[in-house]
Amino acid sequence: MDNAGYTTLTRQAGLLREMQVVAHNIANMSTAGFRAEGVIFAEHVRALEGEGDSLSMASASARSLSPRQGALEQTGSPFHMAIEGEGFFLVATPEGEALTRAGNFVRTDTGELATPDGHLLLDAGGAPVFVPPEATSVMLAQDGTLSADGQPLTQIGLWQPVDPTELERRSGALFVAPSGVEPMLDATLIQGMVERSNVDPITQIARMIEVQRAYEMGQGFLDSENDRVRDFLRTAGARQ
Repeated sequence: MDNAGYTTLTRQAGLLREMQVVAHNIANMSTAGFRAEGVIFAEHVRALEGEGDSLSMASASARSLSPRQGALEQTGSPFHMAIEGEGFFLVATPEGEALTRAGNFVRTDTGELATPDGHLLLDAGGAPVFVPPEATSVMLAQDGTLSADGQPLTQIGLWQPVDPTELERRSGALFVAPSGVEPMLDATLIQGMVERSNVDPITQIARMIEVQRAYEMGQGFLDSENDRVRDFLRTAGARQ
């Protein structure tokens, strides 16, 4: 295969990866706390033999998360919380601690607050948040102080990754920070609301159409190159 073929194949692989990311975004338009993802393309240029010749190849080398805040939806549940501003909740999972923007917590039978998947919410000290099952009135202050029947219980922890560029999606609305996390001090918590997905469906569908057209053009070029090589080999074989 010549350089044009390799270049096109690399581009096709990147477009296919972007199509998968866009499809994942669209599938999670209704997932609370979901952050839209994008693909970053990098160009690699290499000098070839001969004066002034070079080969340029593009590849999808990394992904990026949209920091845009999703719309806040009022639910009325005393255990639902939304972050206004930057920052994440910290939850305990079987694979270790994870960050999330999804604040649709529920109270378990034993009194802990957890995600619908059962991941326990952690407070500012890294301990599970406990609300007595017999509590009749649960209030959340904007600074994260949680009270039950007028008595302070704990402070909800808000966190941020030490290196935001290393934030990795674990699954759905869960993220991990390889370099660790640190307290977030200037965010506001709102009770009875949940942050919706920040996916813009119109933008994502438009991008899907663009990527699909670009992929079809690349596939058309590869088909043409395949026909050209096949015709050359057939002609060369007939002359021997």
